[in-house]
Amino acid sequence: MEQKIRRDRNMGGNLRKLRTAHGVSQEKLCAELQRRGCDIGRTTYAKYEAGELNIRASVLIELRKIYHCTYDDFFEGLDDTENGG
Repeated sequence: MEQKIRRDRNMGGNLRKLRTAHGVSQEKLCAELQRRGCDIGRTTYAKYEAGELNIRASVLIELRKIYHCTYDDFFEGLDDTENGG
């Protein structure tokens, strides 16, 4: 039996854009997240950016505080109906 895997929209590109705009490496970002109580390793975070793993809400909350951004910045462009959504 053929099984179809539904791909969810991912915010990996937005996560990468925010991180690079703030001039921080994945390693340094993960160290800051760990300091704030999020047990995230660089490999896991890389999967968030690659769209291979969905990010947890608790991590988004801390990233918003680190970047001083809005939640909309994480979801930018993900509701475009032109992308087959």
